[in-house]
Order: sequence, then structure tokens, then C-alpha cells
Amino acid sequence: MNEEFYLEDEDDEVEYYAVRPNKTRIKKEIAEVFAMAEEICGLSAAQIAEFELPEPIEQALRDAGKMGQNAAKKRLLKYITARMRELDTDSIREKLDRLKNRSAHAVREHHQAERWRDALLADSGNGQITELVGEYPDADTQHLRQLQRNAQKEAKDGKPPKAARQLYQYLKQLIADAGAAYQSESDDDTESIE
Repeated sequence: MNEEFYLEDEDDEVEYYAVRPNKTRIKKEIAEVFAMAEEICGLSAAQIAEFELPEPIEQALRDAGKMGQNAAKKRLLKYITARMRELDTDSIREKLDRLKNRSAHAVREHHQAERWRDALLADSGNGQITELVGEYPDADTQHLRQLQRNAQKEAKDGKPPKAARQLYQYLKQLIADAGAAYQSESDDDTESIE
């Protein structure tokens, strides 16, 4: 990685100088890869497999995820860091960011579905359903009313919340589908701009 450059003297003599790599930059890169490896080892085995890493690195990441915070885990993470630096860390970082973004979307969708479910169960009329259909036009109004009535009846009778769970699942799917449709539209718009 040493680069060479030269200077010419007045006497047309060429002097070569070696340029060493910047140690501070190298240490920063190693620290970034170490942090990324530490983050990846905290994921599930299925999520680690999505990175399509070589088997020894993937196995080491799974093993590190099972360890507590101790010196052995730190040594294993240093080993993983050294092996990962030989790979394209930019693509690994991109996959990790996408995975974290997907998790953030799932949490947001979960909270939205909970809020809508609670609002629908608290409302005995059609006001919340009308508002929901206004925001999500693909919603099946008749199915929503049926789920709302069943969940309210269960709550009144003190039964287990089977219908409330079904209402939540329907809302969550509705929100996820709307988010996916919005994402594909924005991807299409981005491609048309380029």
C-alpha cells in the first residue's frame, strides 16, 4: 500500500520518496469494521446468514453472539474484524443499514396498528373506520366493522381477545401493504429521475 512519488532536482536527478499509509485512518477503519462486526453478532442466525459471508466468518459471528461481554468475545471480534477487512465492507455496511431500516419500519408499523386498533375499539360508531379508510383507501370497510364489533363484544363479555388480535393483524397488514406500495412508487420516481 506504500505509494511512491518523486521530485526532480535542478540536475534532473530523480529522488524517490515512500508514502506510508496514514495510521490514524487505518485505525479508524478498523474501529468501524469492529463496531459493525459487534452489531452483526447481536443479530439472529437467520439475519447473519443474509449477509452471505464466508462460512468461517459467519460461524464466528454466531459464536460471538452467544458470548457475554468478556475478553474471549473481544478476541473473537478482533479475529472477525481482521477477516472482514479482506472483504468489501461497504456492501456489508449497506446490508446492515437496510436491515436496521427494515426493523425501524416494522416497529413504526406495529405502533400505528396498535393505535388504530385501540381507537377502533374505543369508538362504538363509524367515525374511526371512516378516518381509517380515508387514510388507507384499500381497507375493507365491511371486514373492519365486523372485526370491530367482534372485538368490542369480546371485551364486553370478558372473553380472550381473539378478535382484537385479528383486528390488529389486519391493520398491521394494511399498513405494511400501504408502506410497500408507497416505497415502490418512490423507487419508480427515483429511477425515472435518473
